[in-house]
Amino acid sequence: VNQRALRMPTISVNRDLLFKELGKEYTEDEFQELCFEFGIELDEVVEEEELATAKRNLGDTGTPKTVVNYKIEVPANRYDLLCLEGLSSALNAFTGRSAPPTFSLAETPSPLRMVVEPETAEVRPYVVCAVLRGVTLDHAAYNSLIDLQDRMHHNICSRRRLVAIGTHDLDTLSPPFVYRALRPEDIQFRPLGEDRDVLRP
Repeated sequence: VNQRALRMPTISVNRDLLFKELGKEYTEDEFQELCFEFGIELDEVVEEEELATAKRNLGDTGTPKTVVNYKIEVPANRYDLLCLEGLSSALNAFTGRSAPPTFSLAETPSPLRMVVEPETAEVRPYVVCAVLRGVTLDHAAYNSLIDLQDRMHHNICSRRRLVAIGTHDLDTLSPPFVYRALRPEDIQFRPLGEDRDVLRP
């Protein structure tokens, strides 16, 4: 068994979008060298069809197009590198192009409240919620967010056995918010970017 492969998750990022975030176009050799210096590895360069779907880009069905994707191995303990935004932010800080991002918790006079029902606490004893304001997701950012969630679920979240992550558009919701445990056949929800509810498969 290749133990290194087990330790190093591989992410796929759109080359052109990555270079746009880095503010520079690299040759393949130049980018390979940057990866080596930073401590990651450019494993493969592939051309793939990017098929837009209603679920993946907020309703824009579009047509297939060919894009160049970089398959990059990142350290297993660097969950911040599992998406294009995190990777480009880290590389920009490494090259000195920009400072590492800083985040602050804003005080609000009317904080939202999440109610966890007793039955839910038996199977999910902890819940953490956060509101991000002033965020607009375009097609690429939306896809990146969903991909990051999937990677987190498959890695640190142990395929949702330890943690389950959900993202919702607060503009379409209103309190009260309740964390409720239901039987699988009773679960009905509306995925982000969809306009209708679906039953849990």
